[in-house]
Amino acid sequence: MRRRFRALFVLLCILYLAGTILGGIGLGWMATHPGRRPISDLEKQEVIAAAGTGAELRDVSIPASDGAILRAWEIRPTDSNGNAVILLHGVGDNRLGVSGYGTWLVRNHYTVLLPDARAHGYSDGDLVTYGLKESDDIHRWVDWLESDAHPDCVFGFGESMGAAQILESLTKETRYCAVIAESPFATFREVAYARFGRPFHTGAWLGRTFFWPTVEVGFLYVREKFGLKMELASPADAVAHSNVLVFLIHGLSDENIPAYHSVEIQARNPSRVTLWRVAGAVHCGTHSIAPKEFERRVLDWFTEHSARVPNQAVAAN
Repeated sequence: MRRRFRALFVLLCILYLAGTILGGIGLGWMATHPGRRPISDLEKQEVIAAAGTGAELRDVSIPASDGAILRAWEIRPTDSNGNAVILLHGVGDNRLGVSGYGTWLVRNHYTVLLPDARAHGYSDGDLVTYGLKESDDIHRWVDWLESDAHPDCVFGFGESMGAAQILESLTKETRYCAVIAESPFATFREVAYARFGRPFHTGAWLGRTFFWPTVEVGFLYVREKFGLKMELASPADAVAHSNVLVFLIHGLSDENIPAYHSVEIQARNPSRVTLWRVAGAVHCGTHSIAPKEFERRVLDWFTEHSARVPNQAVAAN
């Protein structure tokens, strides 16, 4: 009997070790290669129509520091309030993921820039780096906005991965008048822990314990294979050392990136960070359950930190 238990124990250890190594490598690959979502001509025309009569949509592109070509839409209203917003989408998505907010802001007289993140949509790049490279990409987009649109204020607004990236860009970019981030992660390591617990509804606990070796293998694989130190992807650290005013929005029913991530970010710089925790909201789902309050808070945040007072607000569709 002891021999059988011993053999079973050895077998389970072998399976755990194999699962840890293969799982870590697989997750590391998938995290950096989430896939691309294309944009059809029909979808582009729908965005133009939603922006309102007379709004101008342009295809624009810039080179990243590594030579990758980054692509975006710039949409200008007929009656600009002099301010611009850069809108960033989530992982595996493209500029269409935040285009609804973009057209709403255009109708409220903001110039809007909708980039595809590197390795997403029609932007070049083979790897998603969750802010390690994207922070400089965003800095370059702000450079482009400043030289092309000459705004009184540039605001940042990101969701999920885009929220984390807009916060990480604070290490490179100090010209924002203010930024908004909905459902960001505090650190890439912590969100990796949370993802393991999601199917079991255990939060990050399971990732920090049973699956901790798998997470570490994933980090090691990405570092050795692609030269990326993912442990340095930390919006919390970026916010801690920034003077830019930040408005965080996080749903209390978010199981993808739990709300404690935003609590941790705010705790790193409470004098510069405002947090709105929304009961009943899932991941990036605040507008779905409280659309009027969401729109009011977003526009009020931009208005309070603008060089000019925007024109009367228009509701989103």
